[in-house]
Amino acid sequence: MFKKLKALLTEFSNELTQTNQLESVIDFNTGLAALLVEVMRADSKIELTELEKIAEILKAQCELDQSQVDDLIEKVRPMVEEALDLHQFVKEVNAKTTYEERIEVIELLWHVAFADGHLDDYEDHIIRKISSLMYVAHVDFVGAKIRVKESIEF
Repeated sequence: MFKKLKALLTEFSNELTQTNQLESVIDFNTGLAALLVEVMRADSKIELTELEKIAEILKAQCELDQSQVDDLIEKVRPMVEEALDLHQFVKEVNAKTTYEERIEVIELLWHVAFADGHLDDYEDHIIRKISSLMYVAHVDFVGAKIRVKESIEF
């Protein structure tokens, strides 16, 4: 009985260590890229226009070249797919941004959601969830959505 308990505790400890190691490799660029990719994945369709928008955002916001952007997206896609929640990504973005910058991040997420010319309910939901995790007030969440929608020509 004690062997089974010890094995269970060891397995739990190993999983906890892996989670802590994953969180330690997440920097701002990785966190932002992961959130952008999560919005892209929300509707279960990965559109080229969404990938292009993510690349454009990462180049501008993180000052990366195309090769670095490709590597970053390739790095975060499995991380996002395997993540149990978004906290590990949001945590780093929150730590490195002011409230106003977090609103700008929400606007970037809206740009990805609108990139394919259609806002899916799942995309709206995930951005709402991220906004809440980033402690962005609902009025600012809605304002960001409206600003992005008005700036895009469909």
